[in-house]
Amino acid sequence: MAIDTTGKFWRGDNFTDLADYLREYQPGGYPVDRVKEMVCQRCGGKTFAVLVDDENGCAQTRCMTCGDHALIADSADHWQDADPEECACPCGGETFQVAVGLALRTDGEVRWVSVGLRCAQDGTLGVYTDWKIDYSPTHQLLTGAT
Repeated sequence: MAIDTTGKFWRGDNFTDLADYLREYQPGGYPVDRVKEMVCQRCGGKTFAVLVDDENGCAQTRCMTCGDHALIADSADHWQDADPEECACPCGGETFQVAVGLALRTDGEVRWVSVGLRCAQDGTLGVYTDWKIDYSPTHQLLTGAT
């Protein structure tokens, strides 16, 4: 099914819709070249509670199946200084499917990271944080665990 754009908030039914939404968003004005689905490395779960800190450019997930925590992209570099807030959908839901969008430079290095969420309760789609990557190499962001 395609993204439902008829209401105040866009809604989707699955990861493909969330990935398409991230591509449409274009964080920092750059096209998203790759989208990675967040999957718990411990149990394979695909729904998470999510904490973000826009100021420091970082995000953390907590698997709703096993409780394992994971930092997204290069968030470990900034988490110590973070003041994260828990993400919540306008419907009040706090459980999400997570996609990480990567905008690339012409040389293949990561330029921008965006964190898209699809509410598990009502399917609302949103980008809850994004940040610029101003260093290289960034191969660990392309090949490593989300």
